[in-house]
Amino acid sequence: MYRFKNLTRFTTRVTHHTRHFNTVAPAISSLGPTKKPDKPRIVVLGSGWAGCRLMKGIDTSIYDVVCVSPRNHMVFTPLLASTCVGTLEFRSVAEPIGRIQPAISHEPGSFFFLANCKRLDAKNHEVHCQTITEGVQTLEPWDFKISYDKLVIASGAEASSFGIKGVKEHAIFLREVHHAQEIRRKLLLNLMLSDVPGVSDEEKRRLLHCVVVGGGPTGVEFSGELSDFIMRDVRQRYTHVQDYIHVTLIEANDILSSFDDRLRVYATTQLTKSGVRLVHGTVKDVQPKKIVLSDGTDVPYGLLVWSTGVGPSSFIRDLDLPKAPGGRIGVDEWLRVPSAPDIFAIGDCSGYLESTGKQTLPALAQVAEREGKYLAALLNKIGKEGGGYANGGSGMELGAPFVYKHLGSMATVGSYKALVDLRQSKETKGLSISGFTSWFIWRSAYLTRVVSWRNRFYVAINWLTTFVFGRDISRI
Repeated sequence: MYRFKNLTRFTTRVTHHTRHFNTVAPAISSLGPTKKPDKPRIVVLGSGWAGCRLMKGIDTSIYDVVCVSPRNHMVFTPLLASTCVGTLEFRSVAEPIGRIQPAISHEPGSFFFLANCKRLDAKNHEVHCQTITEGVQTLEPWDFKISYDKLVIASGAEASSFGIKGVKEHAIFLREVHHAQEIRRKLLLNLMLSDVPGVSDEEKRRLLHCVVVGGGPTGVEFSGELSDFIMRDVRQRYTHVQDYIHVTLIEANDILSSFDDRLRVYATTQLTKSGVRLVHGTVKDVQPKKIVLSDGTDVPYGLLVWSTGVGPSSFIRDLDLPKAPGGRIGVDEWLRVPSAPDIFAIGDCSGYLESTGKQTLPALAQVAEREGKYLAALLNKIGKEGGGYANGGSGMELGAPFVYKHLGSMATVGSYKALVDLRQSKETKGLSISGFTSWFIWRSAYLTRVVSWRNRFYVAINWLTTFVFGRDISRI
């Protein structure tokens, strides 16, 4: 009973019809303000790298933690491309929030809500949310409010389409597990349909043409995984179509632009050897069965994966908070939103204000993770010194500001080859290696970075199973 003492009870009314089942959503409810001796409440918007690392580091003897997110898990994004072709199972890259921060599962004042934040009321220290309800015979979404003492906005970013017509309708992004599932189903469906009698050679080539737009690490890694899948599995099990299936990677500039020049040349050579066609060009229009480049070239496709970077989501753009260059939420050196007391922003949705004199950090997992770790320690310090409640901690000495040190970049290009660039920036010198050794380092590094021992075991077993028996090609 104590667990729900701040929640008004939900009420439902169910109406039966002859052909379907209707429901009426509960009335507006709320999680009210905290009062001593209750613990102060931290509300975290988002369950990505930044938000999950923050929740993992929060001292739950000081704070209650409430997470609001449209997904109840964290995605280990560096390995997401591997799930599209069956190298890894989907659950191997998904870590439940309750396992990252156990207090959400058993502490009376901590919760996880499957919902989207729709509005922020900074004056009254409230966030207005709406539940996510999907599927047949389910409730209509309903609104509710949550009062916070400290708010951490870690809602990430969304894939950029650059306003190109048809991208959102016809392309698939690669940022969530359901995106990887959709890519896998579409790929295997096209593979099987192309083998059915009556399909012309031209249509077969279109169905089996996989186009990847964007030559960053995600696009390159997916292209490498896809070429491996084609060479090692498709050509053995679908011999009738082996001469038709191919991969094209389209990039406006150079692939892997943040990597060392020598590594970029190596990646280009390796991808070409693996059968990936590299095209320099800009997409002008996306149609249901083809894309049109700026030079007028038509590129037919059966599967289109869009991986051209990220930008602020509509939720972030609509917030009445100061913005950093690029439209992110503006923060100071301690990751605070200066004009909004008790609000912090971390991860891809935040950037330094121009007044700080610092450049906005790249949208990388390691940036988000380090910001989450730093802010957890800072909030623990504030809480221990009695500033955890709303409007508390003003004038408190916060200590050293956040400083980011780049640890390097890695990317696999298929065929047991990878790139490791350990330079701190493009302008500095440092170790950069490629080949099988880099591939071994890439796998070892990511295996150790997987959040739980459970998922590390899953990943290791999946890799071993794929190596011995090949990839699973079942369409489920």
